[in-house]
Amino acid sequence: MIETLELFRFSSVLLDFVFYYPLFMAYLWMTGGIYYYLHWERRDKRPPKYPPKLAEYPFISILIPCFNEEENVRETIAWACAQEYPEYEVIAINDGSTDATGEILEELRASNPRLRVIHHAHNQGKAMGLRMGTLAARGEYLVCIDGDALLDPHASTWIVHHFLAGPRVGAVTGNPRIRTRSTLLGKIQVGEFSAIIGLIKRTQRIYGRVFTVSGVVTGLRKSALHSIGYWATDMVTEDIDISWGMQREHWDVRYEPNALCWILMPETIQGLWKQRLRWARGGVEVLLKYGASLLQWRKRRMWGVVLEHSLSLIWAHLMALTVVLWALGFFVTVPDPIRVHTILPEWYGVFLGFTCLLQFAVSLAIDGRYERGLGRFYYWVIWYPIVFWVINMLTMVAAVPKTLIRRRGRRAVWVSPDRGLRVPS
Repeated sequence: MIETLELFRFSSVLLDFVFYYPLFMAYLWMTGGIYYYLHWERRDKRPPKYPPKLAEYPFISILIPCFNEEENVRETIAWACAQEYPEYEVIAINDGSTDATGEILEELRASNPRLRVIHHAHNQGKAMGLRMGTLAARGEYLVCIDGDALLDPHASTWIVHHFLAGPRVGAVTGNPRIRTRSTLLGKIQVGEFSAIIGLIKRTQRIYGRVFTVSGVVTGLRKSALHSIGYWATDMVTEDIDISWGMQREHWDVRYEPNALCWILMPETIQGLWKQRLRWARGGVEVLLKYGASLLQWRKRRMWGVVLEHSLSLIWAHLMALTVVLWALGFFVTVPDPIRVHTILPEWYGVFLGFTCLLQFAVSLAIDGRYERGLGRFYYWVIWYPIVFWVINMLTMVAAVPKTLIRRRGRRAVWVSPDRGLRVPS
């Protein structure tokens, strides 16, 4: 009898957590996003093209690590060299590309005095490319973007504004905007980067620490990088690692939604799976690397981020267990206390769907000032829980064993990603 009661309690707690955790986080992110908007964004009605006037304009270095970017690098360099900022250089790091990236960069360097090029003979990985670019950079402030990203002409000014305003600001994460919008997955990601990623960063900024900067557009203070030993070359996500490393040493990481950068994203299930698995593995890696050291009282501002990510991992595994228990019911007799009768949406599914739409409505309303026309993607985001929750759940489950068995110290090198299906303009 006691064992049966314990099983009932386990089943109840399992299902309650699986159901209520996404709801709690959704309303937390909405509340945080609205507070951030009222506290910071509402005060300044200027669009991104009207950045603040700075007391000084220190020399900056824009770093662009590249691997097999022959299709994108001309456009990326052109946008990087079109910054509305008085003093800057652009450093492109060709990390052992096997296509024509190196030749294109040399061609561009010959006609552009701002551009400097570093060539690696072999693929050393993005972290090593950024290290070399930093050592070669003349500026104290760095703006790092990917080799297929288009940096808004005013992004650098918005980023430098934070460094000048706060001597403990070590990094500033920008606002990535999706360029690939030709498929359902692309359209959903437009909403995701606004409703999920944008609100999360705003909320995390409220309670003091950010889970990760956006590796595709990040401003960094060189002295902060030096203090933590630069990027680790054996981490699969150098952006998450650098974020936790800086904040552990009490450097501040800020979010600047006006620092826009247009990026390419996967538009196939296979490409999306690889990307999200890499992100999930990066989250597990930083928990293993930094988790124990962050339990100290003086590191308490990181506790919110650690708790949030730990609970997300637990939720993913419990969600997977729920699906397994439901599936087992078709083949074997599962005890009633732990039997899952259905995973099809019932009243709680309707409530989750309503919450999802509400979250997207809040985020799109906030983000509308940075990109017009976001409302037309609202219809597509209803598919987000069906597609992306499943993928994110499965990748988080798969990430744990992959991370645990991966050989420590092994250098993480480039793998060319899926960059979506672009329709010619």
